[in-house]
Amino acid sequence: MQKKLYRIKQGKMIAGVCNGLAAYFDIDVNVVRLGAIILGCTGTGVIAYIAACILVPEI
Repeated sequence: MQKKLYRIKQGKMIAGVCNGLAAYFDIDVNVVRLGAIILGCTGTGVIAYIAACILVPEI
């Protein structure tokens, strides 16, 4: 079975991107959120998060 990446509405803080990534990679959502905060300190992380909000479908 093929995995698909989705933004997950349930338990989201901003757009559900971190929650979807955590479900896709089967890791704790807090680890993903911490990584997003660290990457968010750079301009690249902010751009990547906004792009994921736009490109990744929501369930």
